[in-house]
Amino acid sequence: MTRHFLFVLGSSRPGGNTEQLARRAAAQLPADVGQQWISLAEHPLPDFEDVRHDSDPLRPAGRNVARMLDATLAATDIVIASPLYWYSVSGQTKRYLDHWSAWLRIPGLEFRKQMAGRTLWGVTALADEEREVADPLVGTLNNTAAYMKMHFGGVLLGNGSRPGDVLRDTQALERAGTFFAQAAPLARFPYETAAV
Repeated sequence: MTRHFLFVLGSSRPGGNTEQLARRAAAQLPADVGQQWISLAEHPLPDFEDVRHDSDPLRPAGRNVARMLDATLAATDIVIASPLYWYSVSGQTKRYLDHWSAWLRIPGLEFRKQMAGRTLWGVTALADEEREVADPLVGTLNNTAAYMKMHFGGVLLGNGSRPGDVLRDTQALERAGTFFAQAAPLARFPYETAAV
C-alpha cells in the first residue's frame, strides 16, 4: 500500500504553532506520499455517546463522523496534531479518538483489525520549557496505538505560546526535518518515555 498521511488538526486556532510544526515535518515527505489535512475545528464532531449496550448496531452518525472514519481508514499514517491542553490532547482531538470506540463496534467494519500495522504519530506545541509535561499526551497516543496494534512514531514536540513561536525552536525544526523518516516500532504497553 502506498503511504498516505492523514493530518488531524486538533487546534481551535488555524495556523497555530502545532500546525506550523506539522507542516514543516510534512514538507519533508516524498512527493509521492499522499497527504490529507482535516481541521476538527472546521469539521467538528459531535460528542461521543457510548451506546454499545443499546440494541441497535452502531453506525457512523453525521457527515463529519463518516468523513473522519473514511479518512482514517484511507490512511497508512495518522498524525494527531494537537496542542498540549491541560497536559493532554485538545478536546476536539479527544472527541475524535473517542469515536474510535464506536468504530470498533460497527458490525462488519473490523476497525481494529484494519488499523493494525498502520502508524500513529503526534505533533504538539507546548508553552512550557519542561517537555515532560507532555508525557500524558504522549502516553495517550502510545497507548491508543498499542491497543490498536499500530506502530507508534512518537511525538514531535515544539515550544511555542504566541503564534509563530515554534518557528524559533531550532531543536524542534531540526527534528521535524527527519521526523517522518524514522522507523516506527510497534507500540507497546506500558508507555515508555524513552520511545519518544
